[in-house]
Amino acid sequence: MRTLDSHLHLWDPEVLTYSWLEGPLAARFAAEEIEGARIDGSTEERAIFVQAGTAVDDELDEVRWVAGQAERLGVVGIVAGARLDRGTDTTVHLESLTAEPLVVGVRHILQDEPDAVALSSAFVTGAREVAAHGWAFDACVRSWQLPDVARLSAAIPELRMVLDHLGKPAVGTAHAPLAPAAEWERDLAELARHPQVYCKVSGLPAEAGGDWSLAQLEPFLDTAADVFGPERLMWGTDWPVSAVGPARTDAASDAPSTYQPTARSRWADAVSTWADSRGIDRTALFHDTAAAFYRL
Repeated sequence: MRTLDSHLHLWDPEVLTYSWLEGPLAARFAAEEIEGARIDGSTEERAIFVQAGTAVDDELDEVRWVAGQAERLGVVGIVAGARLDRGTDTTVHLESLTAEPLVVGVRHILQDEPDAVALSSAFVTGAREVAAHGWAFDACVRSWQLPDVARLSAAIPELRMVLDHLGKPAVGTAHAPLAPAAEWERDLAELARHPQVYCKVSGLPAEAGGDWSLAQLEPFLDTAADVFGPERLMWGTDWPVSAVGPARTDAASDAPSTYQPTARSRWADAVSTWADSRGIDRTALFHDTAAAFYRL
């Protein structure tokens, strides 16, 4: 099976600045590390690099760093970091990104922003510029921010958008699973009413703290498939963020989390099993939809 990982992160703290890294993630995750985390059974593995939260002043350097090793990494597209609410600075930054042909989208991380930032006039203006460049926008939000994304989509129907990680719903853990919240289901369905919005099947292992099972996450995947339709879903690994989990599997363990190089394959196997059980086209889910959305 060919795979196009729609959500791959890479970083090297020796090269760029990342203020948020801690624990097992406070290390290099680049060419050598991704080599040890390949997808079992993938006949051709490619990826979309998604900006990794480097310092704002490093965002252009991050694009150049990834582009310089893209062939070795299997990266065929870059979702660049971009603050969209900074007026002229946003315009200059977006224009600078046009120099790199691998850029296919941008992401202004909204999950830690105050509510309604995405609805500000400055942000909407910046998002319109993204659409004018022909790029997509990755919406990284928490579940309660989904209505903001829906309103942004209504304001800019020409902007192709993809929701990262199903909007980060509360999923619990394998030992203490949570059912999908009614509010999340309602807001996800409202967002899915906008046909230019897609959804990444990614990130749920991280929301479970690395302690997850397919049975636990299936109701969330089912909801996404029901409201978006399988044709607007794309698979992604959220590596290496979703490759951190408990060192031991017993619920009582307080052992520290560790990086798990087999996590990408485990997520691929789980999503593949789910897709087969629901009659969903794996070729589209694991490759073709992302390739078409990002206009590769």
